[in-house]
Formats: sequence, C-alpha cells, structure tokens
Amino acid sequence: MATRIQIAAQGLPGASLVPRSFFEQDAKSVARSILGKLIVRTLDGEPLVGRITEVEAYLGLDDPAAHAFAGRTPRNAVLFGPAGFAYVYFIYGMHYCLNFSCEPEGQAGCVLVRALEPVSGVSTMARLRGVPSSSNAKLLTGGPGKLCQALAITRATVNGLDVTAPESPLQVADDGFVPERIETTARIGISKAQDRPLRFLAR
Repeated sequence: MATRIQIAAQGLPGASLVPRSFFEQDAKSVARSILGKLIVRTLDGEPLVGRITEVEAYLGLDDPAAHAFAGRTPRNAVLFGPAGFAYVYFIYGMHYCLNFSCEPEGQAGCVLVRALEPVSGVSTMARLRGVPSSSNAKLLTGGPGKLCQALAITRATVNGLDVTAPESPLQVADDGFVPERIETTARIGISKAQDRPLRFLAR
C-alpha cells in the first residue's frame, strides 16, 4: 500500500512501483519489459516523469561492450547487485548515462535508458536542458545525455539509488501502459559487440 500511495501522491494515480523482482531477470528480458514504464525523478518536491521508449541491454561478464566485462571494480560495483539500483556513468567528458542493475545479486547486467517521452514536469525539464518548453521529445529527452540533463541526473546525486524504494527520489513505476510494437536493433554508439540485437524501441 505504501508504494502505491507514494506514487499517487506524485501525480500518478493508479501507478505502482516496479518491484525488485522485475529487475532480477536477465538484462535482455528487463530491457524489453521496461519499455512503457515510467521514470519518476523527484526534484525539489516536483515529480519529473517520463515514459521509457528506448533502451539497450548490457550482459555483464559475457558482453565485451558492458562496463562489467572486466570484472567488479569500485566504479561498477552497482552492476553486480542487488538488482533495481541506478548506475550512472560519465561519457565523452560531457554526458551522464542512466542504467538500472539487473540479474540476481552477484551477477552483473544492466539496462541503459536511451530515451523518454515526457509525461509531466516538462517546463522544469526544458529549463534544465536550456531549451524552450515547447521543444519536442527528441530534443528534450531523446538521448541518454539529454534525458539525464532533463531529470537532473548525475553520478554524484543518483548513482546507487534504489529505484524500487518508496522514499527514493528516483523510481520506476508501472501504470499499465503497454507499447503497441517493439522494434529490435543492434546497439549504437559502441565499438565492441556491435552486432548483438540488444537495442529495443517502443513505437
């Protein structure tokens, strides 16, 4: 009951927190299933909400493109569990990227969130992005770096947060929405294991 009340209080009546068991599946399954779910980022009391429309799965020790491929380090420890925690990294000296840890504890895997469809808090997202509030979703949250900027996500503030906890300022919620169609492609923007069909898009 507490999780549903918490979500409803943030302007999402009927939605509920996605439980940890959801994230304890393999990363590919989580990636497909998380499309259409909501990211709820509470910032200064305001819920910034976006629907997940594009993700990529990274398969841990079996995936040369994954941050966990070389083994556990202080930097990537979140990826080795428990599941349902935020893993944030900085890339190209410019952008943050948001991931969620998957798999049973001790096994590494994650889902990278690549794009969102803004749902609420759009004016604040636009201000954080430095773009007009009338901007379309592609400009506002159409990329890993863009959506992190729009939701004020940095490694210092979000890395290691439990997205399944009722009191967390970063949550994943389910309001029952199911994408009509899911497309699968190879991952983009990487130099290793480029051919694996692990990028998923809701259409």
